[in-house]
Amino acid sequence: MHRNPAREHGNDRAPIRYLLVLWLLVLSAVAFLDRTNISIAGVQIGSEFKIENVRLGWVFSAFLIGYASFQIPGGVLARRFGPRRLLAFSVIWWGVFTALTASIPPGMRGALLLLVLVRIALGAGEAIMYPAANQFVERWFPIAERGKANGIIFGGVGIGSGLTPPLLTAIILHFGWRASFWFCAVAGLMAGTVWYLAARNTPEEHPWVTSGELDTIVRGRGDAQARGAAPNLRSDGRPGAPWRKICCSKEVLALTASYFAYGYVAWIYFSWFYIYLAQVRGLDLKASALYSMFPFIAMTLGSLFGGVASDWLARHVNIRAGRCILPALALGCNAILLVVGSRAHDPRVASAVLACGAGALYLSQSCFWSVSADFAGEFAGVVSGTMNMGCQIGGAVTASLTPLIASHFGWEASFLAATILAVLGALAWLAVDPHARLAGIASS
Repeated sequence: MHRNPAREHGNDRAPIRYLLVLWLLVLSAVAFLDRTNISIAGVQIGSEFKIENVRLGWVFSAFLIGYASFQIPGGVLARRFGPRRLLAFSVIWWGVFTALTASIPPGMRGALLLLVLVRIALGAGEAIMYPAANQFVERWFPIAERGKANGIIFGGVGIGSGLTPPLLTAIILHFGWRASFWFCAVAGLMAGTVWYLAARNTPEEHPWVTSGELDTIVRGRGDAQARGAAPNLRSDGRPGAPWRKICCSKEVLALTASYFAYGYVAWIYFSWFYIYLAQVRGLDLKASALYSMFPFIAMTLGSLFGGVASDWLARHVNIRAGRCILPALALGCNAILLVVGSRAHDPRVASAVLACGAGALYLSQSCFWSVSADFAGEFAGVVSGTMNMGCQIGGAVTASLTPLIASHFGWEASFLAATILAVLGALAWLAVDPHARLAGIASS
C-alpha cells in the first residue's frame, strides 16, 4: 500500500473517520430540518394557500415521492462519483429548492401544483443523502464499528427534527414562515461547503488519516469477504451492480419490507405530530412546538444508543442478536407504545408515551444500514438505496393516508394502522440472515 509520509505522524490524533461521521450527523440534521420545516409551517401554509389537511398531505407526500423515486439512482451515483462530491452537490440542490418553496406566491394560478413539483424536486435531491452516507461508512469504517457510525449519522435525524419546532416556530412568529425556509437553505449551503472541503471518498485519499487508522479501517472493513466472482465490467473497468442478485435476495426484500413499515410509522411524527398536538390535543402554537420536540429528542437518543447496543451485542452475544433481534424487539416495543400513547387522555402523557415510541423505533435504525452495508460491500449505496426507497414509499403513504383515516375513523385508527405495520416490520427481521453476503449469492 502506498504510504504518504504525513501519515506516519500524528497517530495520537482523534480518528478522522469519526470527525467526518460527526459532520454527516450535521448534514443529516440539516436534511431533516429542510424536510420537516413544512410540517411546522403547515398551518400557516394551509391558511395562506387555502388548502385543507388532505391536500396539505399531498404536499407532504410530494417530497417523499421524489425522495423514494431517486433512492436507487442516488445509490448508483454514490458508487460512481463518491460521497464527497455527490453530497456537496445534493446539499446545494436542497438549498435551491427549499428557497423556491418560500418563493411561490399563493395567489398565482396553479400555486398548489407548483408547490407539489418543488417538493418533489427537493425530495429527489435529498434522496442522495443516506445511500451516499452508507457508501462512506462501507469504505471508512470496520464492520465492527458500523452500528455506531450509522447511529451517529441517524442521530442527526432526531437533532434536526427536534430543533425544527422551537427554532422555526420562533422564526415564524417573528418573521413569517417564508423566512424559516430561507434560514434552512442558508444552513444547508454552509454545511455542504464544509463537507466538500473536509471529506474524501476513501481513507486512502485523505491526507489527515494516520497509518494506524488506515490499517484499522482496511483490516476491518471486509474487502476480501465482499469480493465475489467478478461480475460484468463496465467500460471503466469497475463491476456493474448485480441487479438480479439484489432484486431476488431475501435479505434485501425483507429489509425493504421492514423499512417500509418503519417509514410509515416515522413519518407520522415528521408530517403530522405537530399538527396532531395542535388540532387534536388542543395545544397552542408554542406548546405544540415544545411537546413535538420530545419524539425527536427520543429519536436522537435511540439512534445513538441503538448503534452502540447493536455493535456491543454483535461482539459479545452474536451478530444475529445485535443486527436482527434488536431491531425486531425495537419495532415491537414501538407498536405497544403507539397504542398506549394514542389512547392516553392527557396530552402531556400522550406526548411522552408517543415520544418513547419514537425512541424505540429509532433503536432499530442503525441495524438497517449496518446490515445493508455488510451484505452489499462495494454496492452498499445501491442496496441501501433500494431499501430506503421502501422506507420513503411508506412515508409517502402515511403522509396522505393518515389524515384520510383520521377524517373517517379518528386518530386512534390512524395510530392503529401504524401499530399493525410496526408488528409486520418486526416479523420481517426474522427472515434476515446477518451473515449473508451479496458476493456469496450464486448467479442464476
